[in-house]
Amino acid sequence: MNNATSLLRPLRLALCASAVLLAAGCSQQAEPEAPAAPAATELTALETPPPQYPMEAACNGNGGTSTLKVTVGTEGAPTDVTVFRGSGIASLDDAAVAAVKTWKFKPATRGGQAVAQTINVPVNFPPPQVRPDACFSLDEKKPAAQ
Repeated sequence: MNNATSLLRPLRLALCASAVLLAAGCSQQAEPEAPAAPAATELTALETPPPQYPMEAACNGNGGTSTLKVTVGTEGAPTDVTVFRGSGIASLDDAAVAAVKTWKFKPATRGGQAVAQTINVPVNFPPPQVRPDACFSLDEKKPAAQ
């Protein structure tokens, strides 16, 4: 029996040492995971005041849609505004471009950094339902048709 006890002693020591090492390994903290890259965000319009309706177009009952190609820079301001598809009425297209140049955006982001983005923007000019009063004074200033 003494012989059996002497054989078990090294086995017990090995088991105890294994348990201690195992416990030590479990108590170590795992390496923290690298933070995930920030999600991409899309361009968002913040301030989009409508264009001034050109008086001549309003007086003539003209309307239409000007589609503009707009590049928004990393600061959220339009950096390039051009007519992509005109309305057929130059004064409406010009008014649309002038208005959109003043718009403010929250820029798109990729990897947490603001990026420039180009979008197409339709600007609608519905024909006025009622002829503006200012048109009548303009009519009086026109030379009479002969």
